[in-house]
Amino acid sequence: MDTEKMYEYLEIAQEKIVFFLPKIIMAGLIFWIGFKIVKKLVEWTNAALEKTGFSSTLRPFLTSMVSVVLKGAVLFIIATIIGADLTGLVAILAAAGFAVGMALQGSLGNFASGILILTLKPYKVGDWIQLEGKFGRVEEIGIFSTDVLTPGNKILIIPNSKITDTIITNFSEKGMIRLEVNVTMPYAESFPKVQEIIESALATIPKVMNEPKPEIGISNFDSHNIELLVRPYVFPDDYWEVTFEVNKAIKKAFNTHGVNVAYSEGIEIGVIGE
Repeated sequence: MDTEKMYEYLEIAQEKIVFFLPKIIMAGLIFWIGFKIVKKLVEWTNAALEKTGFSSTLRPFLTSMVSVVLKGAVLFIIATIIGADLTGLVAILAAAGFAVGMALQGSLGNFASGILILTLKPYKVGDWIQLEGKFGRVEEIGIFSTDVLTPGNKILIIPNSKITDTIITNFSEKGMIRLEVNVTMPYAESFPKVQEIIESALATIPKVMNEPKPEIGISNFDSHNIELLVRPYVFPDDYWEVTFEVNKAIKKAFNTHGVNVAYSEGIEIGVIGE
């Protein structure tokens, strides 16, 4: 009886081996060939993205996504050949994906915005930008956020979804930026005279551009003085250095030419010192 049972089990095992062995061999071949094809496709994808100008930050992420999807497809084909029932697994993965998507809704929004920024390139690393009153130089563009270095040497970590939902001013796109420096003069002074003095002062600053020509005009009349707006053009990286230099040069020029100013807390005309 035991011998008969043993032969019966051997026959069943033989049938199973005969049935599954070709499928296992086929699955092994598909695994080996499929992963080699996936590797080549990933390399081609990376080369194509690089050729089309995709960011070096975005390329590794996209190629890894392509690799995961293609490898998952190979494993799915292998499981189908072996005869595994994937209905339950697919349902579980779909439910898990939905739950994770709901939990990471904000992060997914930042991720999608990061893809847009890296693809459309409204700015790049090194550009000076202004966003909701915050001004600084882009240090790093990530998938979820952008790091901006302010003139005060602070790093602003801005979620990408916030960037794509508002207006961005890119000061580096045109290669120049216009300063706006406020200057006052008393009503008794001659504006053409003061304008000429300011123009001469700006000409002494090497980093102020000659073209486009600096703009100098009257912006407002208040109770004590006339407000002027001085707008020279500079390279974005020179923004703060030239701002300080412009103020310094104008003050020195006013002192040299005896231009008085009206102090806002009084009505007397004061003399400017060194």
